[in-house]
Amino acid sequence: NQEDVDSIMLEFDGTPNKSKFGANAILGVSLSVCRAGAGAKGIPLYKHIQELSGTKELVMPVPAFNVINGGSHAGNNLAMQEFMILPVGASSFAEALQMGSEVYHILKGIIKAKYGQDACNVGDEGGFAPNVQDNREGLVLLVDAIEKAGYTGKIKIGMDVAASEFFMKDGRYDLDFKNEPNDGSSVYTAHSLCELYKEFARDFPIVSIEDPFDQDDWSSWASLCSSVDIQLVGDDLLVTNPKRIAEAIQKKACNGLLLKVNQIGTITESIRAALDSKAAGWGVMVSHRSGETEDNFIADLSVGLASGQVCSLIVFFASWAVFHTSQEIEFFRVIFFQSRM
Repeated sequence: NQEDVDSIMLEFDGTPNKSKFGANAILGVSLSVCRAGAGAKGIPLYKHIQELSGTKELVMPVPAFNVINGGSHAGNNLAMQEFMILPVGASSFAEALQMGSEVYHILKGIIKAKYGQDACNVGDEGGFAPNVQDNREGLVLLVDAIEKAGYTGKIKIGMDVAASEFFMKDGRYDLDFKNEPNDGSSVYTAHSLCELYKEFARDFPIVSIEDPFDQDDWSSWASLCSSVDIQLVGDDLLVTNPKRIAEAIQKKACNGLLLKVNQIGTITESIRAALDSKAAGWGVMVSHRSGETEDNFIADLSVGLASGQVCSLIVFFASWAVFHTSQEIEFFRVIFFQSRM
């Protein structure tokens, strides 16, 4: 029994952050029990997760492809960490994968023509890392690539700002944090940064922003959430922790969960986090982690929970290979699910 095994491990560990056994050790056992449960039933892993979570109807997720890297993932001047494309207009996961690949290659051509061959190098997450000076410029590049690919209206934009990376002790945000010292011209108050996000949402086809503020800047989260009609995703804010999720629901701080199994440590807690978020009317985006292994569990998790969204690295070759083997396995596994459903 998944819940029983997970509960016993948490009881024996006895610490709030799993520091006695270690979250990775607990996670390994939890994942193994989940796979064993599916094997004992003789059903696919995603079907077992569907039964564990009580999910009634399965849906294929919309992939979020990270195509431009900034922040701590790249050596350029971009403060904001990830610029993503979401093929919301695709009729299938396979078509979404193709659309993402096409836009990625067109984006490469645009970057090469504008910034030179060296700008086609990639960051830690597999997206391009051109020496773009302004975050708005990164969004313009995406719009141009989407338009040239012929997918205007069918592909939307998402961002992972990772604002805690440039949060200052005085409560302001330094968008030029990679250049220290600097003249302070790119330092924003929480209010002015909120207004910047509103401009982005107005001027670009943005449907999702992740971690727009520091994880403890609750009031700024709530202010932005009440004033925009897009998905605000909590990663650093929530850390897939049911207690943080409950607090965010109470404070109306966001409306989306980034679900990372190895952030919380057990399948039972991950399922609870997803169900609590859905009950609040939130979106759920199952996500990989930086430095991902070749384990493909999150493909089954995303489908079994009917999360509707999965975040991973970008498709690299038009021949459907991808930049990282783990994401290749995850993507093709979801396509396999689709063929059987």
